[in-house]
Amino acid sequence: MNSEEPRQPYGVNGAHDAHSGYVANGAYGTQMPAPPARAASHRGAWIGAGATLVAAVIGVVGTYLVSSNKGNANPTPPVAQGPATSTTTPGEENQGGGDALSDSSQSPESTGSAGSAESAAPTTPPTTPPTTPPGKPAGTVAWQGALAITYADARDLDSAPPVESEINEENDLSVYPFGTARMLRPESGVKALVWKDAKAPTYEDCAGVIDTLGTSTDMKMKTGLVVCASTNDGRLARLTVKELTGQASDTSGVFDVVVWTR
Repeated sequence: MNSEEPRQPYGVNGAHDAHSGYVANGAYGTQMPAPPARAASHRGAWIGAGATLVAAVIGVVGTYLVSSNKGNANPTPPVAQGPATSTTTPGEENQGGGDALSDSSQSPESTGSAGSAESAAPTTPPTTPPTTPPGKPAGTVAWQGALAITYADARDLDSAPPVESEINEENDLSVYPFGTARMLRPESGVKALVWKDAKAPTYEDCAGVIDTLGTSTDMKMKTGLVVCASTNDGRLARLTVKELTGQASDTSGVFDVVVWTR
């Protein structure tokens, strides 16, 4: 009789025995050691910690290298770029579909800068030189009518109608008595001459002789006498004596006068 006692199962149907740590294969199976679950979990924890430490060291070294390069590198100044110009012709814009659309489209910044540049550009309206009205042609009648000239009351023929000017140098003609005669005097360098033809002189007639034959000499007046004269402003005048009255200080003459521009 075998003295060896049969082994007692430590678990039923492969259950784990809490006292021995072994697992029975069936009711009477061979005892096998349980896997070292705790040791495997500790090894995984150490591997994860090591990987985290290596990643941290790499991050610190990379940050140091980047900051060193930034401190030693010389910054390159930005290069100014002019506005983009399009080299497409009007015919090419309709070719290529998408290319034409991409060339014609502009960014909001470029459109805004172009618009602000155009609005900032000063716009100067075109200026036209002032136009002076053309002067009247030579020979145009500036004034015409009857004119009385009395003693000590000279006349400025350049005013319309002729009146005595407060500036004595602007007066052209005056009258005065000389004995029983009555005289016509050119004032302030005015030139005059007696027209001896029976036909009344025109503008062309007086203009043709006044500069060469005119003088500042006093002239004796009589009814019907015709005189060509120049004025201080360069106009021409024709005076025809119509009436003479008075003696001495009340001497007066009435003239038919025509003044022309020259």
